[in-house]
Amino acid sequence: MTPTQRAYWQAFLRDTGRPQDTACYGCDVIGDTRELILALMALILPGRKRATTSCVAEYETSGEAPPQVGSLTILTDFDGNPVCVIETTAITTLRFCDMTFDLCQREGEDDCLESWVKNHLAFFTRDAAAKGYPFTPESLVLFEDFEVVYPRAG
Repeated sequence: MTPTQRAYWQAFLRDTGRPQDTACYGCDVIGDTRELILALMALILPGRKRATTSCVAEYETSGEAPPQVGSLTILTDFDGNPVCVIETTAITTLRFCDMTFDLCQREGEDDCLESWVKNHLAFFTRDAAAKGYPFTPESLVLFEDFEVVYPRAG
């Protein structure tokens, strides 16, 4: 955690009355380009985007533990500056090819399952190549529901 992220976490704990030993899952971005991250944060902050999807193989390859229900994560902008804290509210593991629109519509990005599949297939193909994990349409993905807990919208 950078000093700025650490200060943001401390402000979150103080402002929400949480104990000082509350664990931070980590600092993360949703997206892989400045433009995509900005677009997704514009959906997350007002509550339109309430979920995200990651590839299980990425966690296995990196050795990082996947988020769990109750995990608190600082979301950052492209440059690592804190934007908000989210809390994981549900986790669903399924094959990428088994995604349904009922599930993926909570991501708030696409108007139909076909566009979600197209956009996420492109993202996971890029991400897998960059990070060295395997990805196919049969790969397991982790669908994470979350809510913004700091700062609260409105």
